[in-house]
Amino acid sequence: QVQLVESGGGLVQPGGSLRLSCAASGSIFSINAMGWYRPAPGKERELVAAITSGGSTNYADSVKGRFTISRDNAKNTVYLQMNSLKPEDTAVYYCNAVLRQYSYLRPKDYWGQGTQVTVSS
Repeated sequence: QVQLVESGGGLVQPGGSLRLSCAASGSIFSINAMGWYRPAPGKERELVAAITSGGSTNYADSVKGRFTISRDNAKNTVYLQMNSLKPEDTAVYYCNAVLRQYSYLRPKDYWGQGTQVTVSS
């Protein structure tokens, strides 16, 4: 059993900051990558930011320069520092992990329940 537990969402004014956290727990052999997604028009979810176990990062164009993803491998935790927030960043943010529960299994996607971020004055 694997759980991803998110925290840190909330209401913030435009231009403000929030920090999201997501901790993976349970039977985990290794985690390849962790990231954050949000709903988008015409898609179920779009990538916001992702980070590999080696520290390589990938960002959506809409958040580059404003959001920073980081990871604590020892704690199986990923963070998303969101600065200069805009109303269009309002969404439910979902944590994702691509991980192996056991060495003999292929990596698989796991998702958190989501945390609401609302940017409004």
